[in-house]
Amino acid sequence: MAAIFGVLRRAVTTSRRAGRPATVPAAAGRRQHNLFEAAAVFVAASAEDDEERMDEASGWVSPEQLSFGVSELACRAVIALARERNESPQVVARELLGLSDA
Repeated sequence: MAAIFGVLRRAVTTSRRAGRPATVPAAAGRRQHNLFEAAAVFVAASAEDDEERMDEASGWVSPEQLSFGVSELACRAVIALARERNESPQVVARELLGLSDA
């Protein structure tokens, strides 16, 4: 999980490829992607170590939108796991990041 945030940080602070614009304008006839779709694809690609797909998803929306989407996805995932495990979100988040109990 921490690795995902490291990858995201690199993707949103500077372009992963020199000269790539922060957002790619949609071509005529291509459908627009929303920030949650971009975040889901980005995180799944990151988990699978698929840099090509990560680059593609990071071009669908602005870096700020991608960051918000990934953050929202993380919150929802922690809440879902906490409910499933009958634990607090804080316990689950710390466990996922490999942190000791506070």
